[in-house]
Amino acid sequence: MGVRSLVRGSVAWDRLEAVARAVLDRTDREVGHVRFIEADNWLSTPFVVDGEFFVKVISRRNSVVHAVLTTGRNLGAVTAGTEGFFEHVASPYEMARRELEATRRMRAAGVDAPEPLDVFEVDGLGVLVSEYLDGFEPLDAVGPDRAERLAPGLFAELARVHDAGLAHGDLRAENVLVVDDDLYFIDATSLQEPSETTHADALTATRQYDLACALAALEPLVGAGVAVDAALVSYPATDLLGAREYLGFVDVRPDHDFDGPALRGEIDHRADGEAG
Repeated sequence: MGVRSLVRGSVAWDRLEAVARAVLDRTDREVGHVRFIEADNWLSTPFVVDGEFFVKVISRRNSVVHAVLTTGRNLGAVTAGTEGFFEHVASPYEMARRELEATRRMRAAGVDAPEPLDVFEVDGLGVLVSEYLDGFEPLDAVGPDRAERLAPGLFAELARVHDAGLAHGDLRAENVLVVDDDLYFIDATSLQEPSETTHADALTATRQYDLACALAALEPLVGAGVAVDAALVSYPATDLLGAREYLGFVDVRPDHDFDGPALRGEIDHRADGEAG
């Protein structure tokens, strides 16, 4: 059993069956086909209903893991010189609701994301129902040549998120889905609302953190140079220098595996070139 499966744990079949029945009831269906997905994540058990609805089932254990990850992320933010900007949510239902709201805000900003359709609770489980994207591939499954072609679009979409005053908060290759070369962001996380006095600093910090995560996600697929060049299409070198300060923090997370020194070197090289 993989580490993620162990940490994520399993939800008893009778509870999953109750969730599936609730989804069918809420979509006015008497019967339906349920297909479980082996997803590489820590925070939910996913399945698909009738090839139309993507369902995330969030357990109490998932909520506890989220709390641990949130604490680690906020410690990393502090070590990077800013206050923690991730917000823990108290229950599985609240996790599902926050993701639905974050996804709606991204879509309202013009960012492609599967449409969130419903959120509810069954037997202490948080349930999020979204549009299912037929034929999707996660970004880390598309191959290096295609990933290189898509890389500038990834940063263009991320810049659209940031220009709307939002942040993704958990950008990884498996959280970017590819459908016919269109990119869809999923699993947007919850960020604290900054106080009036720290608003600008918090937005800058979340922007830089997102950039660090995007660079870390792309480097294993296309190499440090291509990743940095793609980012510079949508972001100035000063933003990448800020993201550089978060790379060490991102590097210790168990869900990123990239060449941190290579990325830092490429960012420094581009920044020196612009300064020269």
